[in-house]
Order: sequence, then C-alpha cells, then structure tokens
Amino acid sequence: MTVSTASLAADWSPPGPIKMVIAFAAGGGADTQARLIAEELEARHGWKIIPEQVTGKGGLNAVNTLKDGATDGTVIGMIVTETLGYNMAAAKAGQPTDVTPITTTAGTQMAIVALASKGWKTFGDVIEAARAGEDIRFGVMTGMLGDLAYVTGKENGVDFNIISVRGGKAVMNGLNAGDMDIGFGAGIQAKAVAAGDMVELASARSEPLKASPDAPLLSDFGVSFVNETAFLFAGPPNMDPAARDAIAAAIAEVVTTEGGKANAFITKGFGGPVVISGAELEMAVQKDFDASGALIAAAAE
Repeated sequence: MTVSTASLAADWSPPGPIKMVIAFAAGGGADTQARLIAEELEARHGWKIIPEQVTGKGGLNAVNTLKDGATDGTVIGMIVTETLGYNMAAAKAGQPTDVTPITTTAGTQMAIVALASKGWKTFGDVIEAARAGEDIRFGVMTGMLGDLAYVTGKENGVDFNIISVRGGKAVMNGLNAGDMDIGFGAGIQAKAVAAGDMVELASARSEPLKASPDAPLLSDFGVSFVNETAFLFAGPPNMDPAARDAIAAAIAEVVTTEGGKANAFITKGFGGPVVISGAELEMAVQKDFDASGALIAAAAE
C-alpha cells in the first residue's frame, strides 16, 4: 500500500461508533475474519466498532440493513460478492447499486473435491463414472453452486444427484460420511488436501487453484460459468466518498499486513488477501450480477 493510500485512513475519523453488520453466523470463518478486522481497525485507528449479526437470505437481510444506514461511514457490513450477484438476481431483490462496495478482503479457492479414497484424479474421471451409470451425489452449499453443478452436468451429458446443505462444513461432513461423492469446497478443504485425504478435482474459478495448480478448470469441460466469490465490505448507497475511501484503505492495510491476526487468518483459511476497491470493484460486482442472470437462465432450460 502506498503512503498516500494509507494516509486516507489517517486523515479521516468516523463521527461516531461504526456498526459492522456481519451477514454470517457467529463463530464461523467469515464471522471470525470480520471480527479480527474490526479488532485491528480499533487498535490501529482508535475507531469504535460494534459487530452485529444480521444473517439470512444469502446476505440479502444484511443488504437491507445497509440500505437504510447512515452514509457517513458509521454503518458498514461484510457480505460476499455472491450476495450482490446470484442471490440478488435469483430473488429479484434489487441491483448491486443498492449498496456501496468498499473493498474485498479475500477470495475463495472454490473447487470440486472428493475423498482421495475414491480414486479419482480429476473431474474427468467423475464424468466418466457418471456416464458409465454411477450415481454421483454432488454436495452444494448455495443456490448458485447448485445451478453451477446442474449446468456442469448438462454440458457433459450427465445428471448429478445434487444435494443441498447449509455451509461448506456440511459438505465436508457429507463427503467424509460417505453421503456425498463430490462437493464444492471454498477453501475449507485445504487441510484435508494438504494431508492427502481429499483431492481437488477441478477449479471452479477462472484460474488454477493454489494448492492444486494442475487441476483442470470447469471451462475445460465446456462450462462457461465460474464462481469467484470474494468477501466484501459494503456501505449504504450514496456513501460519503471520503468515508468509503478511508475505510477501504484501512481494511486493505489490515488484511495485507503480514504478522497481523487478520492477515494470518485469511492466508491460512482463504489462500491470502484479495483487495479490490473503487471503480474496479464496482465493475466486478456488476459483471457478477449480469453473469448470474445468465447462469440462472441456463439452469432453467
């Protein structure tokens, strides 16, 4: 981070305590990330931050809370880009401009994973097994991933048995229990992959996975959609630009500073910080919303 960017946070102070809306259940990885960031913002800048859980509807309840918040920097929230993309498009619940994107903090290592004991090396092996008549139970934890699993099967002439559960941990539990054959993991699989207990069969991103760079992309199987969900801080619509820029700079500093708790947590659990802000972030959010509409249409065919 440049000195001029860091000075944005140093030159701005919130007019009161900052309410940090968290769209995730208490105690989970996303909640922990948000609270560690809040802790370091308080320590670095002396801001008073009050975390508040507002869960439900894939983050849309948090968005509705933000929509009515003060625009002076005293109300921010952590959601994911999927909230402003697929979830908003599927629910027909507004536009990404209903909030002000501030900055991302981390991405996900979204992959199709399976137990190593299955013997599959890549997703191509799974396709072959399905074409041979094997019932492939595919665990997903969001509506977007359910549609992506369905479209992936359709593009390859197979019909997956899609099992929807709540949260990545439930997918991992399903795989370990033998209730699922494959499933999406957003990074929670990292320890099992490193230990050799699980295999990342394909990347659901537009780029290779960090832990399994040789795993194929979904595009290698004729799929034109990806999942590049990132954790995102946002504020109310028409947020004061000075407040937005200062908060974005402060959060970016926290998540990218090595040795900090937030940086260590993000690096271990999510593959490292991913910081996008400003016009680039606004364009990325809108692009995700538009692509989500196309995915929903493709899954409905």
